[in-house]
Amino acid sequence: MDLTPKQIVHELNKYIIGQDEAKKAVAIALRNRYRRSQLSPELREEVTPKNIIMKGPTGVGKTEIARRLAKLVKAPFLKVEATKYTEVGYVGRDVESMVRDLAECAIRLVKEEKTKEVSYKAMATAERRIAKVLAEVKKDERGEFSKEIFENNLVDDIHAGKYDNAVIELEVADNPKPLELSPGQGAAIDLGSVFGSLGMNRRKKRKMTVAEAKNILMAEEADKLIDDDAVQSEAIRRAENDGIIFIDEIDKIAGGNSGGIDVSREGVQRDILPIVEGCTVMTKYGPVRTDYILFIAAGAFHVSKVEDLIPEFLGRFPVLVELNSLKKQDFVNILTQTHNAITMQYSALLAVDNIDLQFKSDAIERIAEIAEELNSTAEDIGARRLHTVMEYLLEEISFEAGGNDYPLVTLEINRKYVDEHIDKLVRTCVGKRGLKITGFNADRL
Repeated sequence: MDLTPKQIVHELNKYIIGQDEAKKAVAIALRNRYRRSQLSPELREEVTPKNIIMKGPTGVGKTEIARRLAKLVKAPFLKVEATKYTEVGYVGRDVESMVRDLAECAIRLVKEEKTKEVSYKAMATAERRIAKVLAEVKKDERGEFSKEIFENNLVDDIHAGKYDNAVIELEVADNPKPLELSPGQGAAIDLGSVFGSLGMNRRKKRKMTVAEAKNILMAEEADKLIDDDAVQSEAIRRAENDGIIFIDEIDKIAGGNSGGIDVSREGVQRDILPIVEGCTVMTKYGPVRTDYILFIAAGAFHVSKVEDLIPEFLGRFPVLVELNSLKKQDFVNILTQTHNAITMQYSALLAVDNIDLQFKSDAIERIAEIAEELNSTAEDIGARRLHTVMEYLLEEISFEAGGNDYPLVTLEINRKYVDEHIDKLVRTCVGKRGLKITGFNADRL
């Protein structure tokens, strides 16, 4: 998808409020991938991604920007925490496992696309298999009949969903779960593939509804129609050229976290260096080159500073962008302008119980004020603070609601309602700290 940087930022604005500098940086990085693909093969080999460090408090959109960016172009995306990895020689996950995990993401992404391409044909075959089983069940009830005509009628009924709740017994593939050899190391044996390669595909009989059978048999039939070698080849190509690895909590492995030098933390940085710079990692699907994978590192850097990272590591991330703490207007925009805003989510949830929840503009303003003040006086957890405020605000309504036998009830959330129902949150979050939230009577606390 050859989106321009402005188009990319426009798409990101639908889900993330503010943080224009970070959006611009990732938009340029994504566009540069398209530009690189248009170069001659000789020059293309020389152009590598310009990796990015995002600095900013939690909950301001660092991970969401990277995740939405990957989803926008259907690129393999992996989010990892730097604290999960240990230096070579220590017990724990090795840094190469992030590349193996990215390969798994790419395989899943490509396989989903290929499955969609053959889904119509696979579902038709699955429905015919179910019809044969149902025909045998119906045979005793009907006696002699034209099997072909009857099965064709059954297929039509199965496709229409008339038998979705009927229970049948089917023979389906028995795929054992992969066994992890060394916990945390990413090494596993897939017994299903081992048995398959030895001609020992195991099957078992299961009772299930026709609706469940459709999905299981459709997946089986799709697997038969998909070329696994082509899937693996395409997945490796995408992982190498389009993959995005988001390394969170990068500040936790910086040297400024303790008084002395932490060998393990610095060792993790040194282990990540060759992955970021470009190397070849062996996966069960084949070798994966990391030269053209885009790495985005992120951290709050409250205790340590970006400069506390070792120079060699910092040199692999030439682009540094700082994300700002969210202000009142940002919270208002998050509540009203983003796709699937949290207010819309709560309205949809309570609509299940016949409650028409309506948020007035003054309530939105007040919720935003409270979220900003709680972040400034307690802990700054960014947009996640809105979830806390909304849960306390709607706790009573969510508890009392239940049962769709009740008539439709319209509930209007205004500023007065917010002030009357949010005092419990103020007591919980800041009351014990001796702090004050504007607009609340201290005697009520």
